Amino acid sequence: MNIHEYQSKNILSKFGVTILPGKLANSFSEAINVAKMIGGTKWVVKAQVHAGGRGKAGGIKIAKSLDDVENFSENILGMKLVTHQTGSAGKIVRKVYIESAANIKKEYYLGIVLDRKKEIPVMMASMEGGVEIEKVAAETPDKIIKIDIDPLIGLQDFQSRALAFKLGFKKEQIKHFIKFSKALYKAYSEMDGSLVEINPMALLDDNSLIALDAKMGFDDNALFRHKDIVAMRDFEEEDPTEVEADKYGLNYVKLDGNVGCMVNGAGLAMSTMDIIKYEGGEPANFLDVGGGANAETVAKGFEIILKDKNVKAIFINIFGGIVRCDRIAKGIIKATKSIDIKIPIIVRLDGTNAKEAVDILNKSNIPKIISATDLEDGARKCVELAINKS
Repeated sequence: MNIHEYQSKNILSKFGVTILPGKLANSFSEAINVAKMIGGTKWVVKAQVHAGGRGKAGGIKIAKSLDDVENFSENILGMKLVTHQTGSAGKIVRKVYIESAANIKKEYYLGIVLDRKKEIPVMMASMEGGVEIEKVAAETPDKIIKIDIDPLIGLQDFQSRALAFKLGFKKEQIKHFIKFSKALYKAYSEMDGSLVEINPMALLDDNSLIALDAKMGFDDNALFRHKDIVAMRDFEEEDPTEVEADKYGLNYVKLDGNVGCMVNGAGLAMSTMDIIKYEGGEPANFLDVGGGANAETVAKGFEIILKDKNVKAIFINIFGGIVRCDRIAKGIIKATKSIDIKIPIIVRLDGTNAKEAVDILNKSNIPKIISATDLEDGARKCVELAINKS
C-alpha cells in the first residue's frame, strides 16, 4: 500500500525526520489560506498523486507570491499529470500540498528498501538527489551507495557515519546525517515499511538536513497492525478494477496486453504470464483466484477480466490441489452461463480429477470453452485466438 507525500511526511516527522512547514489544500482558495498560515515569501505548490516525476510533468511549482500560489494551484488541481510512472493514462490531481520554500546548498537521495534476495532492508544513498533514481541506477550505478541493515540490531551509528563519509559530508554535517538516517530507519522498521524514499534530502545553510520530498510504501500483510495507515488509503489513486477485486479476495493487477489470465497461486500466475510472452502474446492482467477457487470466484474473475476491453481471449490455468479439478470445471461452466462471455476461453486444468474435469468441459458443448492439453498448448492457443480477434 502506498500513500501520498503529505501523509508520508506527517509520519516521518513523528519519528524525528525534519520536514518543512506545509499543509494539504483541496482548492486554490484553500491553498492561499495555507500559504498565509505558513508565512514567508516563497512557497512550493505540489501535486499529490502516487507517482514520481511530478516536477518534470509540471506538477511542482515554486510560488514567489500569493498570486502565484493561487494561479499554480488552480492550474495543477484537476490537471492530468503524465509522468514516467503513470504511463500515458496519467493521473488526475485532486489535491495539492503547500509547503514553505528553503535555501538549499545541495540535494541527495536517501532511501530504504527490502532486498528480497538477501531478505534484509538496504539503505541506499546517492549524491545525485532530486533526479530519477532509476535513471541513476541504470546509467551510473556506481553513484549509488548501499548498506545492508541487520533487522535484529537495526541501523548502527558506524554504518550511518560510513555512509556520510562516502556522500562527502563534512565533519560538522555528519551528526545531522546520523540523526536523519536513524530516524528514517526507525520509521521504516516500526511502521512495517516496504519502501521509504527521500528524494531529495536537502542540506541547508545551517548544515541541517531536511526531507524535501517523501514516499512511503507498506507491507500489506502487516497492515492489520496499523489501522491508522489503512485509513490513509486513497482509492482514487488506485485502479478501480483492482479495488473491486480486492473486495472479493482476488489478487488482480491490470497490464497492457490482450490475453486475460485466471490462475490459482502467485507462482503459477507468473509462469503463466511468462509462457504467454514466450508464445508471442501479451498478458492483460495478473489474476490469482487463490487456492479455494469455486464457481463464485471464477464468475467474479471473469467479470473483472472482461472490464478490460483489450482482452481478446482468456486463459484459465488452474492446478487442482485443495479444490478438485472437476469442481473447478463445473464452476467454469456455471460462470459462463451467468455471464455473457463473447471471447474464447482456453482452460488448462491439472491435478486432482483433471481427467474428469476435461470430460466435463468437453461434454458441456459450450463452443467458447476450449480445453488445453498442457500449459504450452494452452498458451499457444490463447495467443493465436487473441491475435485473430484483434
